[in-house]
Amino acid sequence: MELGLIGLGKMGGNMRERLRRAGHTVTGYDRNPDVSDVDSLEDLVGKLPSPRVVWVMVPAGDPTRQTVEALKELLSDGDIVVDGGNSKWTDDQVNAASLREMGIGFVDCGVSGGVWGLENGYALMAGGDKADIDTVQPVFDALKPEGEFGWVHAGKVGAGHFSKMVHNGIEYALMQAYAEGWELLSKVDEVDNVTEVFRSWREGTVIRSWLLDLLVAALDDDQDLAGIEGYAEDSGEGRWTLEAALENAVPMPAIAASLFARFVSRQDDSPAMKAVAAMRNQFGGHATKTSAPPTTSG
Repeated sequence: MELGLIGLGKMGGNMRERLRRAGHTVTGYDRNPDVSDVDSLEDLVGKLPSPRVVWVMVPAGDPTRQTVEALKELLSDGDIVVDGGNSKWTDDQVNAASLREMGIGFVDCGVSGGVWGLENGYALMAGGDKADIDTVQPVFDALKPEGEFGWVHAGKVGAGHFSKMVHNGIEYALMQAYAEGWELLSKVDEVDNVTEVFRSWREGTVIRSWLLDLLVAALDDDQDLAGIEGYAEDSGEGRWTLEAALENAVPMPAIAASLFARFVSRQDDSPAMKAVAAMRNQFGGHATKTSAPPTTSG
């Protein structure tokens, strides 16, 4: 299958490579000419056979909206745009309606897998009409992990990003629980090797997970996480999850507390937030803030 891919950052660049390894022909466009295959969106669209499929991997909000509007002027009836970024599901509905005016299909796809997705595959949550999903299915099959799981047609347009939003809300709470446990184990002078305790939980326990594996990897690099400031950003999806919870009267105390804990991290240095920041860096390559080196007298 041939497709265009817009946005070749940490995720998009690896997705292009995974698709090519699976035998697909991918033409990529990025504002960075060092990684781009073409010089412009017009050039990208011109190289694709009809009906065209263009996958967008740019930041949510205005960058995605502007890209979709530009594609609306370049694509034709029967073409499909896939938004694989972290857009809000309500934006999907607006973008789909706009493209539909020109007969262009729209699929929203939540993508999870971070910088590890190239080798491990990406979990994909897609929303859209079945006919459009079926057209893009070979791409989904190439990107997803091997095996039975890791892919779902979640429902109509918006369902994919809504599912990914809730996924990220759950992720916030899981990370916060691991981080608080690490802080308590480290604080109390009782356990000789906190890292080995966490490592032992990786098999046989009910709390084993990939996030736990990543925290152990971070602790192997720096068992005290001394080089990381206790500051963690929020990507926006935690906030959107709570907004949806409020609108639908769904109680979410754990996810709410984990989001507020990130706000606390911006006020002072938090040991637990060191662990959250370390896990975010491990799975997604998210930047961490490093602690200032100690000053020396003399």
